[in-house]
Amino acid sequence: MNFNTQLIHGGNSEDQTTGAVSTPIYRSSTFHQHQLGGNPKWEYSRTGNPTRASLEKLIAELEHGVAGFAFSSGSAAIHAVFSLYSQGDHFVVGSDVYGGTFRLINKVLKRFGFEFTVVDMQDLNAVENAIQDNTVAIYFETPTNPLLQIADIAKRHGVRTIVDNTFATPYNQQPLTLGADIVVHSATKYLGGHSDVVAGLAVTKDQQIAEQLAFLQNSIGSTLGPDDSWLLQRGIKTLGARMRVHQENAAAVVDFLQQDSRIEKIYYPGLADFPGHSVAAKQMKNFGAMISFELKAGLDAKKFVESLQLIDLAESLGGIESLIEVPAVMTHGSIPREIRLKNGIKDELIRLSVGIEDPEDIIADLKQALDQLN
Repeated sequence: MNFNTQLIHGGNSEDQTTGAVSTPIYRSSTFHQHQLGGNPKWEYSRTGNPTRASLEKLIAELEHGVAGFAFSSGSAAIHAVFSLYSQGDHFVVGSDVYGGTFRLINKVLKRFGFEFTVVDMQDLNAVENAIQDNTVAIYFETPTNPLLQIADIAKRHGVRTIVDNTFATPYNQQPLTLGADIVVHSATKYLGGHSDVVAGLAVTKDQQIAEQLAFLQNSIGSTLGPDDSWLLQRGIKTLGARMRVHQENAAAVVDFLQQDSRIEKIYYPGLADFPGHSVAAKQMKNFGAMISFELKAGLDAKKFVESLQLIDLAESLGGIESLIEVPAVMTHGSIPREIRLKNGIKDELIRLSVGIEDPEDIIADLKQALDQLN
């Protein structure tokens, strides 16, 4: 099946018991076993649930992996993947990652003896030089949050590659086909698509890793419930249709921002002069619908975002509604200011998740808010 068809008919799209075209929500916490020690398919919903299993099969197919795993949040998925490793293991991590990932690394994982070297993933020499004898994996986002930096996914370093594919989604990019070993998602974002579910996903193309992740998912227990699994699978069915509108609107918004003198800089991989554009064009189908931009020095980012009337000032992204935030205060506020500035996250930086409203209304709202700054 082609990708857009697979979104709707992939995985366990039809219930084998009843023929229902929407996978039922199996809320049962436990399942009757007809034989003692008979190795039943279903026994306890933390270990496995039919609704969650349908979602996990679908995301594995969409990402071209051997198995998928659904968690209670994107952070839970990332934590489970890091739990594959042990005290003393070293990781190379991209410098521009989600603030929650930064917090997990620095406030939790380092306490358990994990070692990290942070590098600019756009600098392949820096990545190579950061690898040590005890390096077990390279972890990065592409495009990154919030600067939309692009990293080449191709595996070159002889260690595992873990890619956060939240911004691109499998609609635009399938890292496992490009050389990655594990893919993670905050499925709360584009995959769910309607700002009504919090979830995380992990997919691998390696059977041994899959068996380890299955053990960790069951042992740690941060699994996605059946109701949220159903909501997420329903959201995925419309991913293709939504992404087409998201991206058309984003292109229109970028055109507007380029012509406004109050905008200092635009971060968007679709711009021909954007660093990483050529790599993005090679490994992505399209450039997504996330845009970051800096206001001119001296303009008040707080006043700008609070003046918006249609676009919601809110954390998260990838919903059908347009969402805007100030990373320095919101999503990346847990990162010390000196590190934020070093990594390019200025106080004037704005991150915009372009929704599927009429593009003229999105642009009109941006314009009237910018006009409040004059």
